Amino acid sequence: MLLACCTTAQTFAQELRIPEASSTQTIIQDFGLGKITVTYSRPNVKGRKIFGGINPYGQVWRTGANAATTITFTENVIFEGNKVPAGTYALFSIPEETDWTIILNKTAKQWGAYGYKQEDDVLRVKVKSRPVDEKRETFTMQFANSTTKTTELYLVWDNTAVPIRLQTDDDAQITANIEKLMLGDKNKRPYFNAIQYFYENDKDLNKAMQWALEAEQMEPNGPWYKLWKARIQLKMGEKAKAIATAQEGVNLAKATNDDEYVRLNQAVITQAKD
Repeated sequence: MLLACCTTAQTFAQELRIPEASSTQTIIQDFGLGKITVTYSRPNVKGRKIFGGINPYGQVWRTGANAATTITFTENVIFEGNKVPAGTYALFSIPEETDWTIILNKTAKQWGAYGYKQEDDVLRVKVKSRPVDEKRETFTMQFANSTTKTTELYLVWDNTAVPIRLQTDDDAQITANIEKLMLGDKNKRPYFNAIQYFYENDKDLNKAMQWALEAEQMEPNGPWYKLWKARIQLKMGEKAKAIATAQEGVNLAKATNDDEYVRLNQAVITQAKD
């Protein structure tokens, strides 16, 4: 009977599950041609003094709880002005009152910072922390101000926020791919994406205009190519031409009840007249 009781108690112990005190979160951000993935655990303040307290100034922190925080880049990136190859890294930090050190370490899988070795660092950079008015009870990492070429990764806990700036490092690859594809069969050329990329990234506007004219000839009733042609003309300082082209786009869009392209072409006209 005693043996049976012990066996039952052991079974219950093996099956017991309780919530993690610091929950795990994974966040993913599309970035350029790839993605950035961050996996970390989220401790809570629980009335404690955080930075300069349970996380002492000047000491390496796992940037979360439990296992070291990891960050994965599927493509090469520029991390606070420094080129970083695609890969997975441990993301450590050294809190200070204002100047934090952010660390990328090549040993991604490790528990906390107990086995951290500085000789395994891939990069160390200094960033400025900033105070936040609204207290954040749970440690949070989030992406903000994301564009096709830049984003910011924020570390936020208690009354402190730390932004990390990232840039894409794939412009040369994208441009080369566009140039190659635009030399192929006209019927298979990615006109829309090529024009858009050159326009938004301040590439050769004359080349973008050439593509817009070709696309316009192939699809004369498309208000979208009128839009991009007008935008390029406006960016080149040709306001009168931009207004005329955009008005053509408005007319084409109205003919097919395409309210979105009526609005977009009209916006170019308004901007050109300002």
